[in-house]
Amino acid sequence: MDRSSKKWAIAFLAIAAIISVCATSTVPKNAKSGAIKRVVIDAGHGGKDPGNLGTGRYKIPEKVIALNVAKKVGQYIGEAFPEVEVMYTREDDTFVPLHERTKYANEKGADLFISIHCDAFTRESAKGAGSYVMGPAKTEANLRAAQRENAAILLEEDREENYGGFDPNSPEGLIELSLRQNAHIHQSLKFAKHVQDQFRTRVGRVDRGVKQAPYWVISFTTMPSVLIELGFLTNKEEEEFLISELGQDYLASAIYRAFKTYKSELERIETSFGESNAAESAEKLIEAELTEESTPNNEVKDVIFRVQLLTSAQPQETSKENFNGLEGVMEFEENGMYKYIWGAASNYEEAKNLQKRVRSAGYKGAFVIAFNANQERVPLQEALEISKNKQ
Repeated sequence: MDRSSKKWAIAFLAIAAIISVCATSTVPKNAKSGAIKRVVIDAGHGGKDPGNLGTGRYKIPEKVIALNVAKKVGQYIGEAFPEVEVMYTREDDTFVPLHERTKYANEKGADLFISIHCDAFTRESAKGAGSYVMGPAKTEANLRAAQRENAAILLEEDREENYGGFDPNSPEGLIELSLRQNAHIHQSLKFAKHVQDQFRTRVGRVDRGVKQAPYWVISFTTMPSVLIELGFLTNKEEEEFLISELGQDYLASAIYRAFKTYKSELERIETSFGESNAAESAEKLIEAELTEESTPNNEVKDVIFRVQLLTSAQPQETSKENFNGLEGVMEFEENGMYKYIWGAASNYEEAKNLQKRVRSAGYKGAFVIAFNANQERVPLQEALEISKNKQ
């Protein structure tokens, strides 16, 4: 083992040793409550800092994907929750120092900070999406990931003054950063979990889980903060997905739905715009229609797309007059809540048209869901492949 590796190994062991101390620290479980009024969305990197370059097959670096997804997330939140002020640390290809990103969120009094990135690794097979909250890393890989993102500090001119001598390449510096505590760690973990649930169940991403790591940009904020790694640009399959408009739309809508669920839980109310996933009771509701389209030998050859548009604490009359002209709305109940779905389409393009109609009718948070012929929920990406193979 060379000197550098030994240094990192010692740092990793030191941070692992303090995990138990951090875990027993007194942190308020409900440090912040009330309505979410402001959200700051941070598109990682920018300007002279391109982020990671992926496999080298395309000229679309991390900074471009991060900005595209960040804007989409903000758009979805703004449309569904006009009372929430959405702000961005950057809205174009600009280099923004890490300390200015956290300062901006703090000065604006944000209630949630979302930092969006793409991952990279020396092994091409590495894949999946993960979410990070501040704290001591449990693996050397997490430490190195934090080091990679913190390296943007080295591009800043006055880093000695702005970071108090912090060196992103120093294991000792990461140990010190790991020792910071945040009163909003519980909320951060909750939102991060919702993000991962959405990535796994709605987008079909490999779930790398919620982790802790000493990322500067989420260590100095004064509100719940999560750094999201959308996937690995160094993996050819994931790179194709990440650079595509469809892939970026899926990921952004997943983050938006996580925000919607988190907001609902925090404010102890149910949003009137769709839930994060279709319930088993929904599958039962459409069982008869799906059975008609099933193949006799139970082979999964067909998919059906529908639009989930509304969730309510009270039952709603399903007449078209009550649903802004939408005829044929269906209701199902889950966990004491009433949920409403509408339409049926055999392919995704038709389903997107249905979604547009529903959104134009006022249900801005409506989203497409898919089922196969065996009445099993299918991730949209998989449903697209099934639909495409039928053509």
